[in-house]
Amino acid sequence: MSKAANRAKTKWNADNYRQVKVSVDPALAGAFRLACDANGVSMASVLSAYMAEYSKTVVDEPRLLDADLSTRRKRRQSLETLVHWLEQIRDEQEHAKENIPENLRGAAAYEAAEESVALMDEAVEILGRVY
Repeated sequence: MSKAANRAKTKWNADNYRQVKVSVDPALAGAFRLACDANGVSMASVLSAYMAEYSKTVVDEPRLLDADLSTRRKRRQSLETLVHWLEQIRDEQEHAKENIPENLRGAAAYEAAEESVALMDEAVEILGRVY
């Protein structure tokens, strides 16, 4: 990033964000960083979501469709975010499927849930190969 672009970004961040600093146990900080990395999310986004929930504040989230897709890197990052969202949806669908009682496991609803999970797995696999 050029010095001018870095200055512009720093100014925009100063005008639009407030920095919150906390001191925590190094082991906790490390575990939190690893968990965020493993889930493909930023530490700031997780903390911001928690702050919004805790303070019962509605915050506009950046929408993927509003993303700048002008470079290959930006498109790849947006696709990674999309895949992460799809993985979360798939995981919740898997959880819902597993909560279907044993006596209903042969019903159409269970079969539909199984198919949904399988198709989402396939979509994640295909999208993971795009870049």
